[in-house]
This record gives sequence, C-alpha cells and structure tokens, in this order.
Amino acid sequence: MNKTIFFAILLGYFAVGCSSVKPTVNEQNKGDETVTLKFVQINDVYEIAPLSGGEYGGLARVAHIRDSIKEKFPNTYMFLAGDFLNPSLIGTLKVDGERVNGKQMVEVLNAMEIDLVTFGNHEFDLDEDDLQKRLNESTFEWTSANVRQVSEGGNKFFKSKQNNTTVPATDYSIFKANNAAGNSLKFGVFGVTLPSNPKDYVFYGDIYNEAERAYNLALQESDFVVGLTHVAIDEDIEIAKRVGSVPLIMGGHEHFNMLEKVGNTIISKADANAKSLYVHTFTYNLKNKYLQLDSELVMVTDKIASSPKVKAVVDKWTEIVDEKLKEVVENPEEVIYTATIPLDGTDTPSRSKQTNLGELIARSMAYSYNNEVAGALVNGGSIRIDDKLEGDITSIDIFRVLPFGGSVLKVALKGKLLKEILDYGELQSGEGAYLQRYNFSRNNKGAWQIGDGIETIVDSKTYTVAFSDFLLKGLDIPFLTPENKGIVKIYYPKDSETPADIRKAIIYYLKSQKN
Repeated sequence: MNKTIFFAILLGYFAVGCSSVKPTVNEQNKGDETVTLKFVQINDVYEIAPLSGGEYGGLARVAHIRDSIKEKFPNTYMFLAGDFLNPSLIGTLKVDGERVNGKQMVEVLNAMEIDLVTFGNHEFDLDEDDLQKRLNESTFEWTSANVRQVSEGGNKFFKSKQNNTTVPATDYSIFKANNAAGNSLKFGVFGVTLPSNPKDYVFYGDIYNEAERAYNLALQESDFVVGLTHVAIDEDIEIAKRVGSVPLIMGGHEHFNMLEKVGNTIISKADANAKSLYVHTFTYNLKNKYLQLDSELVMVTDKIASSPKVKAVVDKWTEIVDEKLKEVVENPEEVIYTATIPLDGTDTPSRSKQTNLGELIARSMAYSYNNEVAGALVNGGSIRIDDKLEGDITSIDIFRVLPFGGSVLKVALKGKLLKEILDYGELQSGEGAYLQRYNFSRNNKGAWQIGDGIETIVDSKTYTVAFSDFLLKGLDIPFLTPENKGIVKIYYPKDSETPADIRKAIIYYLKSQKN
C-alpha cells in the first residue's frame, strides 16, 4: 500500500524558543530562500538482483529511481539503514578460494554511489578481518554513534583504509546543499545500531545516550539533523521521544514498510530487499528556518528500468552464482513449487517458534531417507533468508534459505537423549539453537511424543531421526556430539545420495509435491 505523509515544523521554535506561528513568506524571493532536498532510503538489503522471478526488488532499479530524481533535484542523497553484508547466498560462495562475505554488496553500493550507510547487526556476522576488507573496499561513508572497534588502545571508530589514507566511520555525517541561487544549508545524519550481535571486536554503547549525544553534536554544525538507525521500532520511538526535534528517523531492522509519527518525528522503514524504498522530500526555508517534509513509499517492481552501470555489476555477480549453483543443481531457475501460503523464513520466527518453512525443511529431511526416520530436527539459525517465500519457488530460492548447505544425517539415539535435545531446543527460543521440527510435539501433560501423537518418547527406546549435520558438531547444543553415549549409530550419506545436501533434499521433496 502506498503511504504518503506531510509533516512540517519550525526548527527555530525548538532550537531557540521562537513563536510556533507559521511565518509569511515573500513569494517573489521564495526560490532564493528555499532549498529542496530528496532523501532516498533503503534498509535491510541482502539481495542485489530482483527477486520472485524479477517481480520486485533489484538495486539497479533502485539506482535508476535515485538517478531519475537527481536529474531534476540535484540535492538528492541515498541512505541505507543497515544490514547488507550478510546473510546472502552470494556471500557464502567462494570465489578464487575466498568466501565472498558481502564483497558483492559493496561493489554494487559503490556503483550506486550511495552516500551513507549505518552498521546493522548483521554486518558483525563477519569476522573482524573480513569486515575490514569490506570497509576498505567501500567508497561510501559509514556511521554509528554507539559502535566502536575494540583494540589494544581502547575502543575506537571502525576505519576504511584506502591508498594510504584512513577514513574513520563517524558518530554523524554533515552534508551541504545549495539552491539555484547559490544559497546553502547543512544537514546532519547520525546513526545508531542494535547491540544484538555480540562480538569480541565490537563495543556497543547505549543506543539512547549515544543518539542524543550525536544529535546534539551534529546540530551544532548544521541547520537540521535526521537519524539513520538500525534498531527495533520501539527503540526508534524512544529515540524520537528523547530527541524531540529530530524531524525524521530513517530506520531499519524490521523488514516491512512502516511510517510512524511520534511527536514531531516521522519514523520510516521500507520493505527488506528493496521491495520498496522511501523518498523523503525536504523543503527548507533559509530565512525563517521553516522545514517541510513529505515522505512517499515507492514500490520497486519490474515496471522500473535499471541503471546500466549498476546492472553490469549485478549481472557479473549473478553469473558467478549461476556457475556455482550449477555445480550442485542442474537447473537453478526451475520452478519447483508454488506456495499459495507464504513460507515464513524471517529471522525472529525461525529462531523462536515452529514455522511452516521450518516444518517443510524438516519434513524434506525425513523424506530424503524414504520414511526410514521417525522425525527430523534442524536448527532455526541455519535459515538465513530472513524473508517470506510465496508464489513460484525456484531452486535458487532454496539455496537462499540455506546458503551454508550441509548434509542430513540419519541418527539412531536413545529416547532419553532425544528428549534432552528437544527440551534444550525449546529453551533456546530466540536463539539460533531453537529447533525446527517434523513429527515431534508435546501432549497435554507436557511429555514429548512422536508421530501422530499416540506414542510418547520412552527413555530406553532407540529412535532413528534425521538431523542437520551442523547439529552434531556440538556448537548449538553442546552435548550433541557423535561421542555422546546416547547415540547408537550415525549414518553419513554418500555424495551421490539426496541427503548429502540439505538443499537438494528440499528441492527433491518439493518437486515430488508439485508432481
């Protein structure tokens, strides 16, 4: 649904306590006194190419939209509110012996000539060395007031290192814009990041205190200041309450579009993977400091042309993906299933409750062993698409769901251990160790049961269950290793067998349902 909102404030009133009555404007001098700005906002972008058979998304289309606006309005800027280096299918592939880890996204954003990004929590999925490589490759600015790089000398700004020059990320950035008469203004953009991804090399400061600090510092150097945040909507709302004079917070983290008004602040979030973007139009009167804001949601569809320069970079990486996938599956673009009900692969549900996509993955794992197993278990954290699948689904989509792959193991284990595993997975709600299940449930007395609900799991009995191989490494469930005495036998599939790749197991199952 298209969303447009009009918002106007008197900056002078908030800054120095002037009257809040709207001043009159001399229409003859209005063109000289006003500066028009256009902000193009995207957030949570993991895919560079269009999705759903080209129906929506695509960063080359986003670039075309921005370029078209900039032709008419020179003061046009593009901002990305975090989460873009990970997760993605391309990012997990190896090129020239090195995992891509977001290199493709930086190349595309460079080609788009994006102005500023803030760190999202998924940027810190990368290890320190790989993140440093991406910072060094980027030609755009980074900001976040509450994240620092932990070093022997203390907590310092992350830095991009290029051509013997070091460019630090900042608490805020300042931009200068001119009108046709040559009159100018300055505006500031501050960022903050959700502290949900703890890493040894990352220090997180308090979101609210750092947002206020960065806003106040930026305001000393500019006419007005906006936010570029990657935090939950409730946290954006609290920031808006604490920094009451910020006109706009361009946010990320949530994956669906929203436009909220909190006091004098508009909070905007576009749809993930560039299904949509926001265009914010500011009109600022230099004489009386009157600021007018209009925000419009623009859907990014196959009706929109692509920027040739950006498309060339996207096509380069798309060809690499095709080559790599054909090593595993013959026809990656083949439609293997049609989902009339969206399959939920978003992060939070995958890690906290049973989803239809999680159940389908587990069911496919069991199916790959031709009913030789009683059920199946897979860690929710392995589902990395952070999106919903609907309509026609291709093999590529399945690789996007589980980019890290891995095999499906057939494990014979005692009921006592099986119940301990199920209990542990349930207690891990909200974490990657939460288990998506097939053929397991609790009865009305809270006991674990298997199958159609008639059989309660017995401690001394041996059950055969399909597990994702990652679970047997003891990383998510510390006691679940091949050495555990409760494990009777493990079958490791041969490379030629369907369970050898969990993605192929799902594709095989979905094809059987389609036919």
